[in-house]
Order: sequence, then structure tokens, then C-alpha cells
Amino acid sequence: MRAAFLILVLANVGFFAWWRYGSPTDAAADPAPLSRQIDPEKLKVVAAKDLPPPSPAKPVAVIKPEPPQPASPPMTLKCLEWGSFTVADAPRAEKTLEPLGLGPRLAQRRTEETAGWWVFIPAQKVANPRQAALRKAAELRNLGIEDYFIVQEEGQHRWALSLGVFRTEEAARARLGVLRAQGVRTATVGARETVVPKVWLQVKGVDPALEAKLKELTVQVESTELRACAER
Repeated sequence: MRAAFLILVLANVGFFAWWRYGSPTDAAADPAPLSRQIDPEKLKVVAAKDLPPPSPAKPVAVIKPEPPQPASPPMTLKCLEWGSFTVADAPRAEKTLEPLGLGPRLAQRRTEETAGWWVFIPAQKVANPRQAALRKAAELRNLGIEDYFIVQEEGQHRWALSLGVFRTEEAARARLGVLRAQGVRTATVGARETVVPKVWLQVKGVDPALEAKLKELTVQVESTELRACAER
């Protein structure tokens, strides 16, 4: 018992001696903190009310997005019609439009118009006016003129040769001028109230470029017009 007590006392004495003289110095501790202060006498405690007002925050630049550009309006496509033509003249007019390659966009609109004027070769006052009309028709074909017909209905114009019926006298005289240039000398213009079938050539889906080309072609054919399609 006594021996155990002596051992415990010696152990405590040894531990104290090791801790006091043999343990390593704490590297993280500062042995002289006061000596490391810089001008401690200049430190001053300032009350909150004596603090200067905070500097105003600099405005943050806001980048506004550019307004969206307005969309281009869709191109308006038109329906134009060219005419009017007799039933016999319509195929030749369609051939004039062939270079444009219109395909299914080209159609016909049939109508009836009251013609107030016509170009004709009067019936000849001979013993056989029918035979005279046939001879005159042969002369027209020799001149390259195919758009005519022989009037066979009873009346004062039976066996006359009709070379076109028109709504206006101006259009009829324009047709007469063309015939005179082709060598026809006996044709004339007269009033004639009659209803005749007519053809208008309609072109659908026309943009500005196509419209300009149509105007270039159709202006070459006298007594015709290019206009917006008539409503049915």
C-alpha cells in the first residue's frame, strides 16, 4: 500500500516536470500579442450615430431588349383576267401566254356580252350572194385571216361576212384598222345589237413580277384589257 502511494506521487512529479520543461511551445499561440499591435494609441471607438452616411449605390445599367421588328406583310396574290375574246380567238390568246408557263393557274371564264358594233363585209348584191360570200371567205383565208363567219340568218345582212363584234365603236374601228393593214379593203364598221359568247382568260396567284410580264404581253393585243377578275 505504501509502495503504491509512493509510485503515484513519483508519477505526478514526473508528469509535472515534463509538462513544465519538456513540452513543445504552441506554435499557434502568440507569446507577445500586445507588442505586435500597430499604433494602438490611435484606435478610436466611434458611435454608430457619428458614422458617415453610406455612399449611394451606383445605378445598375439596365439593357433594354430591342423591340421586335415588325414582320413583313405577306405578299398579296391577285387574280387577273384578260379579254374579252370570241370563242374562235381564245385559243390564239392562250398561245400568247404560253411563254409564262402558267399551267393550272390559267383558266377560262365564259360570258355573254351585248355587242353594239361589228366589222363586216356587206353581202354582195349579185344573183348568187351565197357563192359570192364563199369567194370572199377564200380571199380572207389567203390573207391569213381565219376569224370570220358568214351570216346565214334571214335579214338584211344575210350572206355578209362578220369579222368581229364589239361593245364600242372605238374597239370596232381598231379591229378595222388591223384588217386594212392585212389587205382587207371592203370591210366596214356598223351598229349591230346582238348577244355574243365571250371568253376571258383568268390567271390566278399573280405576284407583282408576273403581273408586269402579263402587261407586257397583253398590251400587244388591241381591243383587249387586263383587269382584276370579275366576281361570279
